[in-house]
Amino acid sequence: MKPMSKIDDLIKELCPDGVELKQLGEICEIKTGAGVTRKDIVEEGLFPIISGGIYPLGMYDRSNRKAKTVTIARAGSAGYVDFIDRDFYLNDKCFSVIPFESYQDNINSRFLYFALKNIEQSIIDMKSTGSVPTVNTQKVSKIKIPVPPLEVQKEIVRVLDSFTELEAELEAELEARKKQYEYYRNTLLTFNERENKIDDLIKELCPKGVKYERIKDVYSRLKGTPITAGKMKEIANPDGDIRVFAGGCTVIDAFEFDIPNANITKVPAVLVQSRGVIDVVYYDKPFTFKNEMWAYTHNNQDSIKYLYYVLKNHKEYLRDAASGMGSLPQISLKVTEELKIPIPPLEQQKQIVSILDKFDALVNDISTGLPAEIEARRKQYEYYRNKLLTFKELECSK
Repeated sequence: MKPMSKIDDLIKELCPDGVELKQLGEICEIKTGAGVTRKDIVEEGLFPIISGGIYPLGMYDRSNRKAKTVTIARAGSAGYVDFIDRDFYLNDKCFSVIPFESYQDNINSRFLYFALKNIEQSIIDMKSTGSVPTVNTQKVSKIKIPVPPLEVQKEIVRVLDSFTELEAELEAELEARKKQYEYYRNTLLTFNERENKIDDLIKELCPKGVKYERIKDVYSRLKGTPITAGKMKEIANPDGDIRVFAGGCTVIDAFEFDIPNANITKVPAVLVQSRGVIDVVYYDKPFTFKNEMWAYTHNNQDSIKYLYYVLKNHKEYLRDAASGMGSLPQISLKVTEELKIPIPPLEQQKQIVSILDKFDALVNDISTGLPAEIEARRKQYEYYRNKLLTFKELECSK
């Protein structure tokens, strides 16, 4: 793809001396919408209510703006630029940016969106610093944007839309892969009659079915380290050789000699995050954890990873068990110790782990697979958007 070649040719042909910059208020009507509140929402309404947030406030039974209109949030997510491609109702927390009739033949609305999106951070920086930050229409009206010939605008829109379409396709693909992953995880860890490779192994290795056993009867439980949040903050060191897990998503690295009364786990294990954000973590490097949590290990590494996937599959069960335990969700040791899980032969566990590891790498690892490609495309899009919307300024417009 060479996004610039045709545009460069058009610029040389149509505006070789540069492009005029115009104040937004000179070429567009910047108008605030009319107030509605959540109580005015009509569930069966046909028109989205565009307000101060990134997402619609709800639906309404009438519209006050036409499709293909640029909006800027005045309050809430103040400065957020959007392009609405259907008729909608504009709330008073937002304003529309619509070319004056005299300019409608000279401004492509989608180009206008890209031009403003390219300077969105500058618009956000204009917001007031009061208790309810807002963006002032007068300041926005003084923003200058390039107005190249319409043919150049259309070509820029074509190129940038191709990037956004590709990103949307990749995100849809990623979402589909996530659903596929969840389906396979649920399928592989539900031992009934299904035709797949795992079932072949079940029939071969355990034709009479799979035995269910309590976790505490199969896996060894590991204890953590008594450590306070203050101490963790004190000893945190990005070069440390031991990872320390605390409640929720709190994680630090530290040197072993800095951790008092440390119980260091130096074998692969599954950590049960039992307080705050209820979850499980598989970790195969030296680590420890606050003693309000616990971990499990096994003499077979595939069996440990298998337990991780089984518990991930039971995440909602674990979180439900934490409900009603006060303001901070928490589960007791008994919840996992007494949980009965399917224990197929090690060969089958290894096969399940192998399949789910591949899906995990694709879906969850931000350095590989589709997430990395989406991020790369997003950066590429932002690079070209900035490049395509940077013009030599016409002398008379300075």
